[in-house]
Amino acid sequence: MNAALLVILFFLVLCIWLGLQARKGKEMNMEQWSVGGRGFGSLLMFFLLAGEMFTTYTFLGASGGAYRAGMPPALYAFNCFYFVIAYWLLPPVWKYAKENKVLSQSDFYEKKYNSQALGILVAIISVVAVIPYLVMQLKGLGIIVSEASYGSISPHVAIVVGVIAVTIYVTVSGMHGAAWTAIIKDILILSVMVFMGFYFPFHYYGGIQPMFEAIDTAKSGFLLFPEQGLSISWFVSATIMTALAFYMFPHMMAGIFSAKSGKSLRINAGVMPIYQIIIVFSLIIGFSGVIQVPDLKGPDTDLALFKMAKLSFDPWFVGVIGAAGAMAALIPSSLVLTATSTILSKNIYKVWKPNTTDQQLAKLTKRLVPVIALVTLFFTFNGGDSILTLYLMSYSFMVQLFPALFFSLWKKNPVTVQGAFAGMIVGSIIVIYSTIAETSLATLFPSWPNVIKDLDIGLAVLIINIAVTLGVSAVTRKSAASVEDDTDIINPA
Repeated sequence: MNAALLVILFFLVLCIWLGLQARKGKEMNMEQWSVGGRGFGSLLMFFLLAGEMFTTYTFLGASGGAYRAGMPPALYAFNCFYFVIAYWLLPPVWKYAKENKVLSQSDFYEKKYNSQALGILVAIISVVAVIPYLVMQLKGLGIIVSEASYGSISPHVAIVVGVIAVTIYVTVSGMHGAAWTAIIKDILILSVMVFMGFYFPFHYYGGIQPMFEAIDTAKSGFLLFPEQGLSISWFVSATIMTALAFYMFPHMMAGIFSAKSGKSLRINAGVMPIYQIIIVFSLIIGFSGVIQVPDLKGPDTDLALFKMAKLSFDPWFVGVIGAAGAMAALIPSSLVLTATSTILSKNIYKVWKPNTTDQQLAKLTKRLVPVIALVTLFFTFNGGDSILTLYLMSYSFMVQLFPALFFSLWKKNPVTVQGAFAGMIVGSIIVIYSTIAETSLATLFPSWPNVIKDLDIGLAVLIINIAVTLGVSAVTRKSAASVEDDTDIINPA
């Protein structure tokens, strides 16, 4: 057993121990298990939301994107618009959730619109979108551990061990386990990424500026936005779309509901941009490999970080990097498992069996964790390209929930339940079709200017969703008003 693998195993055991310790002194009822008893302050919320936000993408996707395609994916990864949305949107969402004992994302829509059917629709959309997200985390986990252990552990074995670990502490501790493990994960990932982000440019190039000068000389235009395709127009629209979609994911909502106060969420939104420093250093790591490990092709480009690490460090430190990457997969996975099991039990099973007691529901929710984990393992090992296609739909899918939530926070909600239904369904159908058919605005309107053709299609679909939502709401509101007027005439006061 090599030193790298020993280090990874040490942090895995630490992760399980912390997750199990998190439940001590707490009665794990439904509220404690699902949303941490709504008792997480600003500091813990910082670690928890960072744990949800910075995943295997921080290790593989961001650095690999910078290595593979240069500036467009690099700047896309660095998206501070998330926190502008969070500052204004999350406190009123939290306030309503606390006042109405909301435990899941679907609960929020069900109670806001007084419609179990809408809650079920949101639950279906959420689960369909989030399972591929979880699959990609597990695939990333397998790649990270296999690479960091110098091939001592196969990706499949790493995934199975990781799933067992996260299933154990999520089943026992729920949201508390995710929060506690997020602390050690964030400290570790911040340390290794900042260190490598400084070390590689200065060691191989003499500094960050000389590194970019060398890249510009070797690959002219690599650091610029192209005039079409991944252009500035694409960047702006994709940034807006993903920021609006981000907090619609059920595990993000569960994290929001666990806050102690709306103020803690607002403080967190103000401080969180500092955490984006991790993405900056991840991108620098990817850029540092452009000249040093120049022959990576296809999926191997996502391994730029580990290729640079193995080139530069002793195995024990590569193990530390691998441990940080493994936890970057496990902590978001634990949050997804917690949120998904809550949705399935509370918003689908209890609708089917309304007489289920709170105690029975709590037991069922915990038992669903290993079931969801097994289903995810099946798709991880057997899903193939179809899962990847579905994963690419996830953000475009989840942003279709945004209009109904956003308008519900207005003093006078202009959206009816019928309008919310219509917008979500129409938006989701278009996203499915456009993804399967590989349709974009450029293929639909090839003669249009590049500034329009390059817009992210997910944002375009969102605009259609909003139009349908408001249009159907206006019609159904008039119809309801007309029925009420007729009733008043037939039955005058």
